[in-house]
Amino acid sequence: MSRATYPLKLPHSIKRAAQRLAKEDGVSLNQWIATAVAQKVGVVETAAEFFKKRAGKAKGNGMMKFLRNAPNVGPEAGDEV
Repeated sequence: MSRATYPLKLPHSIKRAAQRLAKEDGVSLNQWIATAVAQKVGVVETAAEFFKKRAGKAKGNGMMKFLRNAPNVGPEAGDEV
């Protein structure tokens, strides 16, 4: 496996939490962080691929046509921003 170094600066609270979790998992902090980053990369790439496939050949103008036909009503109770 190829390895690259990267100086990582974390807030103290995040580092302490990561150290605690790494200890609970019985791995080094470096291994725990590498695994966490790998998991995040997998999630983001999987989500991007899912939405790319879901969109297919759709274009933005189709979405605007859909939105123009949507009713002009406010949010339901509990859905406000």
